[in-house]
Amino acid sequence: MYMNITVLCVGKVKESYFCDAIREYGKRLSRYCKLEIVEVPDEKTPDGASEAEENKIRETEGKRLLKHMKPDAYRIVLAIDGAMQDSVAFSRTMERIGVRGYGQIQFVIGGSLGLSPEVLSQADERLSFSKMTFPHQLMRVILLEQIYRAFRISANEPYHK
Repeated sequence: MYMNITVLCVGKVKESYFCDAIREYGKRLSRYCKLEIVEVPDEKTPDGASEAEENKIRETEGKRLLKHMKPDAYRIVLAIDGAMQDSVAFSRTMERIGVRGYGQIQFVIGGSLGLSPEVLSQADERLSFSKMTFPHQLMRVILLEQIYRAFRISANEPYHK
C-alpha cells in the first residue's frame, strides 16, 4: 500500500537529536510512501496566560493548519481524547483508509496547547498515543515510528516488538 503521508504540525523541531530521528524515519518510510512534513509557525504562550489568551493562540495556530488540510485527504488528528490503538490495529486502520480509496493521509499535530475546535471538527478520525502529554517535537518522532511500524506490519516484514 503505497500512499502519500503528510504530517502537518505546529512549530519547528529545534533539537538535533529529534531532527536526526525524523530524518531517519523519513528515509525508512521512503520505501512505503511519499512523506511530507508541513510545519506552520507556533505562537508564543505567555506565562500565566488566561483561558481567553490560550483559546486565541489555538485559533491562530488552527487557522494556519486549516490552510494546509486537504478535503480529499483522510485527516487524522492527534488528540488526547482520541481512540487508542495498538500497533497492529493502527496498521489495519491505515490499510482500511487505503482500501477506501484515499491516496493521502494527513496527520495533524497541534502545538503546546493542543488543537482548535475548528481543526478538530475537520478530522475524519482522532488518534491518541497516550493519556500522557508529550512535547510535540517528540510526538512527531513517535508518530513517524508508528507509521513505519504500520507499513512493516502490513507488508508482513519483521520488526521488533
